[in-house]
Amino acid sequence: MSFVSMPRQDLLLAIDSLAQEKLIDREIVIESLEAAIAKIAKHKYGEEFNITAHIDRKNGAIYVKRLFEVIESPESVEEYDANTMLTVAQAKKYSKNPVVGEFVEDPLPEPEFGRMAFQTARQIMTARVRDAEKGRQYEEFKDNIGDIVSGVVKRVEFGNIFVDINGKAEGYIKGSELIPGERLAVGDRVRALIMDVARSNSGPQIFLTRTHPMFMEKLFVQEVPEIYEGIIKIKSVARAPGSHAKIAVETQDPSIDAVGMTVGIKGTRIQPVINECHGEKIDVILYSEDPAVFIVNAMQPAKVAKIIVDEDTRTAAVVVNDDQQSLAIGRRGQNVRLASQLTGWNIDVMNEAEEQERRAKEFKEKTELFIKGLDVDEMIAHLLITEGFRTIEEIAFVDAAELTAIEGFNAELASELQKRAKDYLAKIEQDYKDEGHALGMKDDLLEFDFIKRPTIMALGRAGIKSLEDLADLASDELIEILGEDAMSPRLAARIIMKAREVAYNITQDEE
Repeated sequence: MSFVSMPRQDLLLAIDSLAQEKLIDREIVIESLEAAIAKIAKHKYGEEFNITAHIDRKNGAIYVKRLFEVIESPESVEEYDANTMLTVAQAKKYSKNPVVGEFVEDPLPEPEFGRMAFQTARQIMTARVRDAEKGRQYEEFKDNIGDIVSGVVKRVEFGNIFVDINGKAEGYIKGSELIPGERLAVGDRVRALIMDVARSNSGPQIFLTRTHPMFMEKLFVQEVPEIYEGIIKIKSVARAPGSHAKIAVETQDPSIDAVGMTVGIKGTRIQPVINECHGEKIDVILYSEDPAVFIVNAMQPAKVAKIIVDEDTRTAAVVVNDDQQSLAIGRRGQNVRLASQLTGWNIDVMNEAEEQERRAKEFKEKTELFIKGLDVDEMIAHLLITEGFRTIEEIAFVDAAELTAIEGFNAELASELQKRAKDYLAKIEQDYKDEGHALGMKDDLLEFDFIKRPTIMALGRAGIKSLEDLADLASDELIEILGEDAMSPRLAARIIMKAREVAYNITQDEE
C-alpha cells in the first residue's frame, strides 16, 4: 500500500520564514519538523516501531514510513525484534528483492495534527530550533574572539556586568575586567573585547574585557584609518588599566609620522580612546628594531642619559640624571614597569652614581671569578674584562685569535687560558652533577637546559627528582615550590609544557 501526500508550498514558506527569523539553516528547520512528525506518528502507530518522516524539499509533501531491517532469520541476530525486523521472506511484502542488512519501507498515512499532537510537534521544533540558534550564536561569537562588540548593560550583580549584545546574546564582564573606577548602570551602552566564548545549556557564554591590552589596540584600529589599513602597525601595548598605558607603533613609509598620525591633530584620534578607557593616560611610542633605541623611546616622558643592554639575559640598565629618576621610575614604579612590558626587556633605572657603583661591583665580581676560575693574577683578569670578556664560557670557546690579539698575550698564553677555562667548567659541571645525584636526581632533569641550574637544584631539594616529575606538575604547584617572586604563571606553564615535550615526546601543539 502507498500513500500520496499533497504538495504544501505554504509549509515551505513557513519553514523559510522561521529560518530567516532565527538566522539558522533552512535544513535545520526541516529536520526539526521531520523529527516532530515522526514523534507524532510513533504516538499514533506505536512507539515500538522505527518510524521516520520526510518532507519533500521542493513541494513540501510529507511522507511517513515505517522501516524494517532485513535479516536472514530470528536466530541470526543477537536480539530479535519483530517490530523492527523482517526475514527475507517477510520483507518481500514491501520489496521485490530485499537484501539482508538493508531496510525496507512500509508507507504510512500522514498522522492528523490534533491539539495534543500539535503541542508535541511545537515543543520538539522549538527545542531543536533553540539548540540550533545557540549553536549558531556560539560559532558566530567564537570566530569573533579578539573583536570589540557593543551592547547595553542588562543587569549588575556584585560588581559583575551582564551585557545584551544587540539582542543576539548575553555577554559577561567580571568586575576584575572592568577599568578601575568606572561605574556602569543598567541601560548604559558599553564596548568591550570578546576574550573567550564557551558553550552552555542556556546559550553561548561570552566573556568580555575592558582591561586587556588588545582592547586598547582594537580601539586604535577603529579610530586611526592608517592602522586599520595596515600603513601603521601596532607592535605592542602595555597597560595599567584606568591609569597609564604605552603603545608602540611603526610604519615602513618614511613619509609618514607614525606617532603623529596615531595621536591626530590636537589629539583628535587618541582622545576617543582615552575617553573610552576612563581617562587612561596613553604614551604613543615609536618602535625600533634596535632594542636600545626602543627602550629609550619606551621610557618616555623621562629622558635617558645612557643605556647598557645585555642581549643574553634581555636586561637593560637605564641611566638617567637625578632630576629624571623619579619620572623614569614613575608612581609606584609604573612607568618603568610599563616600559618593560612594552619592550619585553627587564629594565633597571639608576642615576650616574648608582651606575658607577654597579659597574665597580660588577668589575670586582668578574675579577674575582677570573682569578679563581683561571688561576691568574689581577692584571690578566683586568685585561680580559677590559677586552669585553664577561664569563669563563666566553674565554673557553672563543676563537683563540681574539685572545692573542690582546696586547701582551701570545698563542701559548691563549691556549693555557682556554685549557684552564675548560677545566674549570668541567669541574663546575661535575660538582653540579654530584650535588644532584646526592639528592637522588636523574640526569634528564639535571640536563634540562630550559631553566637555570639553581632553579633545577631548588626543584631537587623539593623532591622533584626527574623530568617526568616536573612534567607531571601543575603550574600552581611549580609556583608554590619556587615562589611567586621567582616564577610567573606564564613562565611556569611554559616550563611544564617544555618538560612534557621532552619527557613524553609531546609537542606543544598536541598539548
